[in-house]
Amino acid sequence: MNSRERLKAIIAGEPADRCGLWLGNPHSDSWPALHAYFKTNTEEEMRRKLGDDMRWICPQFFPDVYCDPSGHGMFDEGLSKKRHGLEGPLADCEDVQELEVFPWPNPDYLAFDQCLESLRTAGDVYRASGFWTCFYHNIMDLFGMENYMVKMYTHPEVVQAVTDRVCGFYYEANERFFAAAGSEVDGFFFGNDFGTQLDLICGPTQFDQFIMPWFVRFINQAHTHGHQAILHSCGAIHKVVERLIDAGVDCLHPLQALAANMDAETLARDFKGRITFMGGIDTQQLLVHGTPDEVKADVRRVKELLGPRLIVSPSHEALLPNVPPQNLEAMAEAAIES
Repeated sequence: MNSRERLKAIIAGEPADRCGLWLGNPHSDSWPALHAYFKTNTEEEMRRKLGDDMRWICPQFFPDVYCDPSGHGMFDEGLSKKRHGLEGPLADCEDVQELEVFPWPNPDYLAFDQCLESLRTAGDVYRASGFWTCFYHNIMDLFGMENYMVKMYTHPEVVQAVTDRVCGFYYEANERFFAAAGSEVDGFFFGNDFGTQLDLICGPTQFDQFIMPWFVRFINQAHTHGHQAILHSCGAIHKVVERLIDAGVDCLHPLQALAANMDAETLARDFKGRITFMGGIDTQQLLVHGTPDEVKADVRRVKELLGPRLIVSPSHEALLPNVPPQNLEAMAEAAIES
């Protein structure tokens, strides 16, 4: 059973020869130390060496994906991840009509050539792809985090209109991409961090009103194109996992192990066998401060609790340089044990 067959089976809830492994997506600053330790020269060489089953090949990773003749990016009107807590360009918007003049991204400016080539040459590994579709964060940046949360109550029609604009673009982008990529894609991997260390960022009622309907559409879109649906959210999202299962999510990532009610014991008690789990190996404490033996012991514990529908992976994919390479090695070795 090769890596592609293995992860397809695990996510589908079918028998596999072992649990899966994804090393995550280490931060660029982490790679020099990883290559020095593993004596590798390329990312692919290291992943192959450790038995990594999955490659995340997202269109947004490639510079040619969006080519607006005016030079704008997809969502670049003063936006970046650093702006979640600041006011955005729509902070004062109180009328849906004001949105007509905003420079929304245009799917006609999309190109997929580089991403498609990467998919075609990936080899016998599981290909997680599709647009990252981080609409929750895009909207948060457009309003500013506090304004977004408040406007859910004071101006729900404006929030809904912006949500439909952002999600409508992503839906069309994915529609065009999936049509071009065909069977080269195995799973639609998309992400929106809607949890904190303790709870949801917005309330369950607002989650159901503004977030969940588009989650359902994106999940159905993946299934219509024959792809498994892998949803990412950091934080304490236990309150809505049942909703996500009912909506058809096939695999949940990354299981922030120290967030409230996201520990393996609780997830196994409440949801085991009904969804595939990817992640769960703590990056806040264990992988940073633990010994390799402690890492291996925890991987075995998580496998016992959440397997066999489990892809072992860090509880946050962007591994930082503070994770010792020997702990990543220990995680991989324990993951691929029979």
